[in-house]
Amino acid sequence: MSKGSKLLYLAGKNSLRDKKPVKTERRTWQEWLSENSAKWLLFARQQTRTEADAEDVLQDALLKTWKTCNGEIRDETTSLVYTNIRRCAIDRARSNDRRADREQRVAEETPQSEDALFEFDMDNKAYAETIRQALEKISPKYAEVITLKIWGEQTFAQIAEQLGDSQNTVASRYRYGLENLRRLLAEQKELVA
Repeated sequence: MSKGSKLLYLAGKNSLRDKKPVKTERRTWQEWLSENSAKWLLFARQQTRTEADAEDVLQDALLKTWKTCNGEIRDETTSLVYTNIRRCAIDRARSNDRRADREQRVAEETPQSEDALFEFDMDNKAYAETIRQALEKISPKYAEVITLKIWGEQTFAQIAEQLGDSQNTVASRYRYGLENLRRLLAEQKELVA
């Protein structure tokens, strides 16, 4: 055996995977789990925020431990379970925090109702309401394209793909829809004046 391979052999001997199973007592995983699961679950509850998280963390930790030990119970396997519970709990907490932050950002960016899509940055709320009513009066196929183009900020290509129509058809609907809106708004203006 060469000097380099001896070092690799000796370094590998210290890893958890190369340690021999406990020979004094040959237990099955089922027996071992039934003996220790209650105390591990208690520890997992202390490390997590909810009961469901504790159960998930315990399951993840046991799976990680089983993989590390190649399915064999060793002297250090129990302490490894506690270490894995702690690590899995930290990972889950971070994941939950990231998800909550992400959902909060999306909630802040998303309109609260369908009407919020038609909010205008105008002082004249009556004019905004007039436009909303005019959109309801024109053909739904025109209103749909106008809504997707203006408020959805989509291109004609994106709208065409979404609706299953050609880009020319979508562009025509947009143009005709805007003409109808202008006409309806002009009529409204004449009625008010």
